[in-house]
Amino acid sequence: MTNSSPRHFLTLLDLSPNELNWVIQRAIELKKIRNSNTPYEPFRSKVLGMIFEKSSTRTRVSFEAGMAQQGGHAIFLSSRDTQLGRGEPIEDSAKVISSMVDMVMIRTFSHDEVVEFAAHSKVPVINALTDDYHPCQLLADIQTFVEHRGSIKGKTVTWVGDGNNMCHSFINAAKQFDFKLNIACPDGYLPNAQMMANNAERVHLIQDPKRAVIGSHLVVTDTWASMGQEDEKKAREAAFENYQVNPALMDLAEPNALFMHCLPAYRGLEISHNMFSDPRSVVFDEAENRLHAQKALMEFLLLQPQT
Repeated sequence: MTNSSPRHFLTLLDLSPNELNWVIQRAIELKKIRNSNTPYEPFRSKVLGMIFEKSSTRTRVSFEAGMAQQGGHAIFLSSRDTQLGRGEPIEDSAKVISSMVDMVMIRTFSHDEVVEFAAHSKVPVINALTDDYHPCQLLADIQTFVEHRGSIKGKTVTWVGDGNNMCHSFINAAKQFDFKLNIACPDGYLPNAQMMANNAERVHLIQDPKRAVIGSHLVVTDTWASMGQEDEKKAREAAFENYQVNPALMDLAEPNALFMHCLPAYRGLEISHNMFSDPRSVVFDEAENRLHAQKALMEFLLLQPQT
């Protein structure tokens, strides 16, 4: 088990900029180790408990494979196996589960539930997605940018689409990695106003996506209707009609700009049918890097190396 004061990763703000940069560089190193087929198993006898109240292909595969490749084991708990706050209090679940595993990963709806779980956990807790934040995806995104273009410090990133959990995490990333963020969202789908105000020196709302991407080194989008928003699908498609990322929009960004999407993607909606085949797209590198970035994060939380 870890010490009595575990480090958690609930948002990007839980690690310092230096620690985050360590994680990114370590992820790049771990990727090279895996690609060289060099055995590396620092997680021997370690167990990750994975609580999924929201399903996900990439999150489960990347965490489960990451633990196995580093010598550990992962236990998958679906919403049928554990119901946070519905039946057993979250405090009790946290105390029991964290007494049996070495780290916990939670993917759920309410961010407050993850915060409460972490407050009563004896081991590190990782937010693998809530309705408010998706910090693990940002680690993979920054790693991907660094691999392709070098440091993101001082660069300009444009978010196009819903002011959702990914947008919130990009706002935090702008602060922690020191880049400028333009946000192009329609009225009614803007990100958290307090977060915008707290980061006003770096984050700018430019609702016209064609204006927002000018000068951008990275353009990012996400599905218009996330899990749990299926009933809003038609209304959202109408609201976001002019917010599709396509090669013509990318042409307005910097010549060496990259395009990212956290997946799953819906071609013909938030992206054009040909966007993934565009040479500026690094979406599948980005998806693979979930594995490496989360390995580095788990190593940081479990082993607490000097950064």
